Amino acid sequence: MKHQVTTAWLMAAALGAAMNAQAHEGEGHPSTFGEAGTAARVTRTVSIDMTDNMRFTPASIEVRQGETIRFVVKNSGQLQHEFVLGSAQSLQEHHEMMKKFPQMKHTDPNQVTVPAGKTGEVVWRFTKADKVQFACLQPGHYEAGMKGQVQVK
Repeated sequence: MKHQVTTAWLMAAALGAAMNAQAHEGEGHPSTFGEAGTAARVTRTVSIDMTDNMRFTPASIEVRQGETIRFVVKNSGQLQHEFVLGSAQSLQEHHEMMKKFPQMKHTDPNQVTVPAGKTGEVVWRFTKADKVQFACLQPGHYEAGMKGQVQVK
């Protein structure tokens, strides 16, 4: 019994720490690939379609440094999908966390979970020239190739 309680407490503590780290980044603190944008400063809207063939359309996007983009993300599939912006390393880390906690709710400004047949939005300001990745981190989707890239020039 003591082992079960300790294991449950450790899992809860790990989840809390992960969620706190994600929430911290989402509180207006800039990340290495940009910062939450504001609707009033949107310079362009980019529509992205997500499908059950585990692909984004388009899978490659070009933006200018300093641009604030409104991503309108449509889920045309029957499965839940998500759109998460990040570095290759942060997406891989988040992917590993999603494998452990697949029902994790996302509230950070660089990501949106979209139920089947629905549309979501991410408004993001790209602050430095770089390659920024995006992916669906639902279990099995990332492994199936549901990834894309934003080239910030």
